[in-house]
Amino acid sequence: MHSAQLSDRDTRRIARYAASADSAGWLHPVQQALLHRRGWLRMLAPRALGGAELALPDVVRLEESIAAVDGSMGWTLTLCAGAGWFAGFLPPHLARAVLATKRVCLAGSGAPTGYADAEGEGYRIDGHWDYASGAPMATHFTFNAILREHGQPLRDAAGNPRIKAFVVPAALVEIVPNWRSIGLRATASHGYRVRGQWIHRDHGFDIDPDKAREQGPLYRFPFLAFAFVTLSANVAGMAGHFIELAAESMTHRRNRFSGLGEPLIEVPAVQAVLASCRAAFDGARERFYERLDASWVRVLAEGRVAEEDAAELQALSMAWVAASRHAVDTLYPYCGLYAAREDSPINRVWRDFHTASQHALLMPHA
Repeated sequence: MHSAQLSDRDTRRIARYAASADSAGWLHPVQQALLHRRGWLRMLAPRALGGAELALPDVVRLEESIAAVDGSMGWTLTLCAGAGWFAGFLPPHLARAVLATKRVCLAGSGAPTGYADAEGEGYRIDGHWDYASGAPMATHFTFNAILREHGQPLRDAAGNPRIKAFVVPAALVEIVPNWRSIGLRATASHGYRVRGQWIHRDHGFDIDPDKAREQGPLYRFPFLAFAFVTLSANVAGMAGHFIELAAESMTHRRNRFSGLGEPLIEVPAVQAVLASCRAAFDGARERFYERLDASWVRVLAEGRVAEEDAAELQALSMAWVAASRHAVDTLYPYCGLYAAREDSPINRVWRDFHTASQHALLMPHA
């Protein structure tokens, strides 16, 4: 993989199958093949171990671009490629073996809803996790688990249960088909279960820049900063798509109250609302990428992400998501009943947006 740009041809391919994937509840085979052919699922994995290790700002722009075409495909790519990023924190021999898997894809969940009981040179895993986007094509699953010995949780210095991340082959996992959301249907973000399976301790890892096995700048980013910028770009990509579809709807919908019957898009007050939403969205986007690009330059030079950079990235991510929410919720009432039709493109984008923006990390501050 040599580029993180989304070509016009790939854009058309993704768009062509978005509706049928939504109806089927899983990405179309053409979309899946594209993820593998372009190497996008390996784009955050270490180059030395078989990944592409692309620059984070390029990755985020690609993820936004794909989400702006099909929210489900963008979300699946982001979550699965994000799990591939964990390869930089695994023992190299294990990471290399994982990445050498044919059509490798990592899916997973961050919630610590399982247990890892110390046993010999490894752990006995038992638990259930939800929301593994891309589960049907996953060759490996990642998850967080509470560490235990003799049935008792191990605790850190503050008295909290110790949590560790793990990666296991899909053969040890049972998928629980419970994804029934109104949006992001084609992500097939099902739950999964591991029942008493033993794994070697090498399969456990810590997502911490100070414990990264690879030293490239990608693995210097704190997990939260990484998660905020990738998730917010997806949500914003969907919002940007919605804004354009809303404007198109306004060219077809008529103003029934003026007596003139002109298209809504020609009503000055409506034009002002649309322009205001676009300006707020574009401004938030510009500030987000300015900080992301500057942070990347800084990590290239210094080998670390300063706390103030991480905090600012988080704040600007949330500001972009807030501008996205405002635009979508403000413009929806102008789009008419067509936007409420389940089989319309704008409705699919609306459903995808409102599902993605429910991610716990993107919860608005009280």
